[in-house]
Parts: sequence; C-alpha cells; structure tokens
Amino acid sequence: MTPPLFIRPLTDDERLQLEADRRTADAFRVRRAPIVFASARRMLPKPIAQLVGCSVQTVRNVIHAFNEQGVEGLERQSNRPKTVAPVLDAGKCERLQHILHQSPRLYGKPTGVWTLALAADVCYAQGVTERLVSDETIRRALKRLETNWKRAKHWITSPDPHSVRKKSGAIA
Repeated sequence: MTPPLFIRPLTDDERLQLEADRRTADAFRVRRAPIVFASARRMLPKPIAQLVGCSVQTVRNVIHAFNEQGVEGLERQSNRPKTVAPVLDAGKCERLQHILHQSPRLYGKPTGVWTLALAADVCYAQGVTERLVSDETIRRALKRLETNWKRAKHWITSPDPHSVRKKSGAIA
C-alpha cells in the first residue's frame, strides 16, 4: 500500500505567502491555500476534497505541484494542449477520403449512407485511427480536405451501369 500523500514541511516564507493567498483576489490561489494548509495538518486528500469542495484528484495535483515547485506551483497553469497535431494527418485524411468514396455496406454496415459517426467507426475498424474518434474529428478532417460533408455523403455511386441515365430521367 502506498503511504499517505502530504506536503513537505512549510518554510516560514511559504507560510506567509500562503496566508496572503487566503486573502488575495485571485480565486485560483484562494482555493489552493486551504488545501496546502490542510495537508500540512496531515489531513488525507479525501477529507480535504470534501472540506474544500473539489475532487480528490485536484487535491493530489495541488500537493504534488507544491512538493515539486513550492508556492509557484500553485499558480494557474496554461490549459492549452501540449501538442496540436490533428489525429487525422494528411495520410490518414486520404485514407478517410478513400473510405468515404465507397459504400458503407462494403465495411459490413447495414446502410448505404455515410454519417460522421459511421465514418469514425469504420476508420477505427480499418486501423486509420488508433481509437474511436468523435464526429467532430471526422468533420474537421473533411474540412481540411476542403470537402463539404453534405457533398461527401453523395460520393457513393451506384454499381448499376445505367444509373446515370436513370437519374437523368432518360430511362423510366
């Protein structure tokens, strides 16, 4: 069993800074200071979370940040993603486009019309993506391909060699 998680001993400067953080206008720091003080009193993360009104994981994150970086670790960090590479890069987008030019029935689906969810499911089943992606991911990939989704649904052509003439009304 892992030992309980507590903060390291507070220095005098850190204690003064945390006391000041309790009264600051920055709500982010106001919420973190009681977590550190409660951990200094040897309270476990779960009771601290109940006391402060946050998740247990938030308490653990605050304790780890304080132990590693001190008071500076309690400041708001950027929540931007570390990488912004799309899940479907250019090569995978081409594979997606190739899949969408075929009937979903070729992939064992009961319908002949593509939906974003169906395209995501087939991409996962065919190994284009490592995990099942959202409809929005497929929509963005089609946007990068400069393809309108409504147009993509009508890419599929009939296997009937006379379908073009039938659609034009030449053959009844």
